[in-house]
Amino acid sequence: MSDDHSPGDARQPYSDRGGPEARHAETHDVRREELTNPKGPEPVDPSFAEQLAPDTSTATPGGHAEESVAAVDDKRLHEQLPELDSAELGRLAVLEPGTALEQGGTYVDLNDLGRVPFKAIGGQEAGDEHRYVAKRDTDYELWNRLVGRDTEAEVERPADVE
Repeated sequence: MSDDHSPGDARQPYSDRGGPEARHAETHDVRREELTNPKGPEPVDPSFAEQLAPDTSTATPGGHAEESVAAVDDKRLHEQLPELDSAELGRLAVLEPGTALEQGGTYVDLNDLGRVPFKAIGGQEAGDEHRYVAKRDTDYELWNRLVGRDTEAEVERPADVE
């Protein structure tokens, strides 16, 4: 070994600072660089797809399919709705009395001459004097014929008994 410590060909570059990696660490934020550099595709999280999938665990679908009857079976509705033919009345599902209305659901009462849609609040149910039709159970063309286009539903409040 030589006691010559002058820089020469045998010296490692930046050896006095820890080599090239240490020199890089002096001029860059290595931690931030590692965090921001892409590492490839993210692993697939199977629970994410399960959260987006519709809930098939319940046997009954949303809506009032089992709690309603076709409007074509009600003879009084033929007189009240002369603008609708039998096929259209067959597509209208009228809620049976005693059916609980879904909170926030939009309904129209076919007995209401003005036919203004309303949003139900919790605890409301269809009575004998009402012929409610749920918006979610009615196709949009038929709904628009019943209530008119761009008719905004308001929250219906039950009448206070004094």
